[in-house]
Amino acid sequence: MLLVGAVSVALAVESPDEVNTFIGTQDDGNTFPGASAPFGMIQVSPTAEHWAGWKYDEARIRGFGHSFLSGAGCWEQGGHVSVLPVIGSIGPGKQFDTRRPESFDHRRYAARSTHDGEVGRAGYYRTRLVDYGGIDVEATALTRAAAERYTFAGSAETGHILVNVGQANERHQVVSSDIHVVGDNAVEGSVVTQSFCGGARYTTWFRLQFNRPFTAKGTWNGSGGVEGSGDSTNTYGLNGAWLTFDLGRDRAVEVVSALSLVDGDGARNNLLAEGHDDRGLRSFEQMHALARARWKQELDLVALDGGNASDRTVFRTAQYHAHLQPLTASDADGRYRGYDNALHSAAGWTYYAYFSLWDTYRAQNQWLALVRPQVARDIAQSLLAIEREGGWLPRWGYANFETNIMTGDPITPFLVDLWRAGALRRREEDAWHALRRNAFEMPPAASRHAGRSGNVSYLQNGFVQFDKRWPAKGMDADPHYGASATLEYALADCALSQFADALGQTQDATVLRARSQNWKSIWDDTLRDADLGHTGFPRPRVADGSWYGGGDYTPRSEGGFHEGTAWQYQWLAQHDVVGLSQAMGGRDSAVKRLDDFFAYPALQADPAGAARREWVVGTYDYYNQYRYNPNNEADLHAPWMYTLLATPWKTATVVRAAQHLFTEGPAGVTGNDDLGAMSAWYLFSALGIFPAVPGSGQFLLHAPRFPGVTLDLGEASGRLSLRAPGASGGDVQYVSGVRIDGRQHHPVWVDWAQLRAARSIDFDLSTVPPVDGWGTRAADLPVSRCASTSASTP
Repeated sequence: MLLVGAVSVALAVESPDEVNTFIGTQDDGNTFPGASAPFGMIQVSPTAEHWAGWKYDEARIRGFGHSFLSGAGCWEQGGHVSVLPVIGSIGPGKQFDTRRPESFDHRRYAARSTHDGEVGRAGYYRTRLVDYGGIDVEATALTRAAAERYTFAGSAETGHILVNVGQANERHQVVSSDIHVVGDNAVEGSVVTQSFCGGARYTTWFRLQFNRPFTAKGTWNGSGGVEGSGDSTNTYGLNGAWLTFDLGRDRAVEVVSALSLVDGDGARNNLLAEGHDDRGLRSFEQMHALARARWKQELDLVALDGGNASDRTVFRTAQYHAHLQPLTASDADGRYRGYDNALHSAAGWTYYAYFSLWDTYRAQNQWLALVRPQVARDIAQSLLAIEREGGWLPRWGYANFETNIMTGDPITPFLVDLWRAGALRRREEDAWHALRRNAFEMPPAASRHAGRSGNVSYLQNGFVQFDKRWPAKGMDADPHYGASATLEYALADCALSQFADALGQTQDATVLRARSQNWKSIWDDTLRDADLGHTGFPRPRVADGSWYGGGDYTPRSEGGFHEGTAWQYQWLAQHDVVGLSQAMGGRDSAVKRLDDFFAYPALQADPAGAARREWVVGTYDYYNQYRYNPNNEADLHAPWMYTLLATPWKTATVVRAAQHLFTEGPAGVTGNDDLGAMSAWYLFSALGIFPAVPGSGQFLLHAPRFPGVTLDLGEASGRLSLRAPGASGGDVQYVSGVRIDGRQHHPVWVDWAQLRAARSIDFDLSTVPPVDGWGTRAADLPVSRCASTSASTP
C-alpha cells in the first residue's frame, strides 16, 4: 500500500501475479504447482510420493515431470519424462553406482526441497532443492514447449541432469520407454504409459534441447548404468540418461522441452515452433516473458474491480485452473492422433483432448463458452472428431482413448450447451446425429466406448437397472450406479429434446421430453429418512423393477449412486422443479428439505465457519452422507434450487458460506478440482450468475462477490459489466433488484442471448432478506420445457 498524503492507494498488481498455483495442492485438491500455458500440451511440475503427482507437504522431489492434469481424482495422470539436476560422481562403486540399478531409482535419488523462496505464478514456478549442494529450479511453459533453468550452488565443477523415462507419478505405470542422446545438446525418445484409472496404453514422444553442450553422458536401465552410452530401451522398468555439464564458468543449465502425442517429428517441430526464434534456441527469460504475456492476455478476459488481495488471489487462481484444460493435442503443424490411432490434421483450428465431461459439463464448459468462444468452438469440433474417428462420443477421454470413467450421459448437456453458445454453428446436424445415436443406441461390443451402457433397461423400462456385476469396458459402467445414471440420463434427455425442437426433429423431441420424466421411475414415495422426517427419495431398482435393498435401505445408503447418496442426487432433476417439488410434498416442504440439507440455520448464524463444520468430510467419503457435498460435482447446482423454488435469498446465504471454503492457502480447494470444474463453480458464484440447469442456456442470478467485474465475451459480443456497488465477501448480501442496460429485470435468470447482447447488469444489494421481493413471484422463475404438466409452479 502506498501512502499519498492521508490517502492510501493500492499498487497495481498484474493478473498473472495474483495467481497462486499452490492453491489446491493439499487435501487432495490434486492441482499441480508447476508451469503451464492456457490449455497447454506440456506442463513442468514436481513429482513426489503423492499418487496424483505432488502435495504441498512433500519432503522430497523425485523430478520435474512434463505432463500433468489439474485436480483429477484418478491416479495415472502424467509426470513422465522426469528431470532432476544433481551433483556427485557416477560410475562403478560411486554415489550413482552404475553396477546397482537402484541407484537410478527416483525414490532413492530424490532431493529434499524447501518452501523458502518458492514461487508459483501463472506460467512460472521456482523452488530450491536443498540436497546436492543446493540447486534452484525454475520452469515456464508455452502451449507446446516449455523451459527449465537449473542453477547449481556450491563449488562442484560439474553437474548432472538425470532424465528418467522409466518412472513417472507414484501410480502412473510406464509400460515401455526409449531414450536417445542426440549430438551434444539434445535428448529425445518416447514413453508408453497407461491412461486414466487403468485405461488403455498411449505413447508420448519428447525432445529436450539444452542451451549448451554436455561434456559426458550415459544411460541406465534395469541392468544398471552404462557410461558413454547414448541409447536405452526398456519395458516395465528403470530407464533413463544422465548428461554432465561443466559448471566452471556458468552454473546455470537451461533446457527447452516439447511433447507430442503424434510422433517424434511432432515433438521436434513443436520445440522448433515455440522454443526457437530466428536466432536459435530461446533463452529461459524469453520463454518466461512469452508465457507471462500469454497468461496476462488470458486472465485479463476478466477485469476485477474491488476485493481485497485474498479475494482477488482466490478468484484469479480459480480462473487459472479453469483455463488449464482441456489440453491442446494437435501439434504445431496441425497433426493429431485420433481415437482410431490414425493421424489427422486440424487445419485452422486446435484439436483438444482430455475431457472430464462428468465433472465439467456442470460449469466449466459454460465458463469457457462465455469468455473463450473460439476455444469452445474448437472443443466442439474436437468432440465431433472423436465421434467421427473413434466411432462414438466420449465420456471421459484421455489422450486418444476413451476411459469410460464415471457414469451418466455428460456429453449430451455438454454439447447442447455449446450449441446454445453458438459453438456448433454449421455443425448442428453432425452433432444431432451423433447425440441421437448416443441417446437411442449403444456402441457395438467391439467398440472401446461404453456410451449409455444402461440403455438396455432404460429404453425399455424407463430406468437404468442397478447391477454391480454388469460387465464394464473400464472401471465404471452405468448399471453399477443405476439410480444416479437414471437421473443423469433424464437430465440429458431434457437437454437433447430442446436441441431436437430447434432442428425440427419434433417426433424425437416429444420422445425425449417424455423420457426426461424418467427421474420419477426411481422415486420411492415411501422411502423415509427417519432422523429428519422427510419422505420420498430416489432409489435404485434392480432388473425386475423391484426396489433395491429391502427394508434396510435408507436415503443415506451407499448402493446405486455414483459418489453420493439419494440425499445428494435427489436435486438432480432441476430440469423439472415443478415435478420434483410435488414429489417432495410441495414447495414449502422442498424448501424445508433444502434447509436440512444445507444446515441452513447454522449457516445463518456462522456463514464463515458452518460450511466447513457441517458439510466437509473426507475428499472421497461420498457415502452415508445426507448433507451438501462441496467436494464433488453431483450437487453443485443445489444452492440454486432455492432460487428455482422462489426463495433466492437463501441461495445467497448458501453460496456465501460455500465461498468461504475457497481460500488462498494450499488447502484452498476442499476436494479434487477436477480439471477446473470446482474452480468454474467458484468463478460463476463470484460473478453472480450460475448455469444451474445444464442444456437450458439459462443462468440464474444471485449476489456477486465483487463490486464490479467486466467480461470480455469475444469480438462478436464485446464486453459485459456486472456491477454491484457495495458487494464484498464478508457479510451475506441479497439481491433486491436487477437492471440490464438500465432497464428493470424481474426474472431471476438470463439466457445466452441476453448475456451476449447486454452491456451491463446492475445488482442492487441489501443486507435484509427480501422474502417478498425480487425473484419471489412465479412469473420471475424460468420455465422448463421438460416440466411436469400437472402444475405450473413449484
